[in-house]
Amino acid sequence: MDRLLLVLGEGGHTSEILILADLLGEDYAYAYLAVEGDELSTRKIRYPGPIYRVPRVREKAHNLWRDGWRTLVCAWRSWQALRCARPRAVISSGPGMAVPVCLLARLRGIAVIYVETGSRVRRLSLSGRLVYPFASLFFVQWPELARRYRRAIYAGRLC
Repeated sequence: MDRLLLVLGEGGHTSEILILADLLGEDYAYAYLAVEGDELSTRKIRYPGPIYRVPRVREKAHNLWRDGWRTLVCAWRSWQALRCARPRAVISSGPGMAVPVCLLARLRGIAVIYVETGSRVRRLSLSGRLVYPFASLFFVQWPELARRYRRAIYAGRLC
């Protein structure tokens, strides 16, 4: 059975990834990467699997040094999660914490499947712009984005 690491953000990111998990069904072994303290997202999980925690990369009040430190800690814990979960692919819809885990996954030869959040209609999110160059598959939920980014795949909306 193939193992997948699903990156849960908070709010809409979690909803989109869990809808995708429902579409994929029970044929996979799931593991999850979630932000520390986000119990709401983890309570919505329908397919059991280990949950790995990482710190939020950016806070509302940005501080370059603190955000940089948090990114390093997030990368370290993401590396540990990838080692433990040994997924065949990482699937994300773009919360900030997705960038380190997606980059590390590619460096380990793990496929990265990125689904740009449905709220992005005309331009990719910052996470999307950072992951786009190295994603194995890059999905968008609006045809306008597929026309603008040549490697992007439009396959409809999740919600």
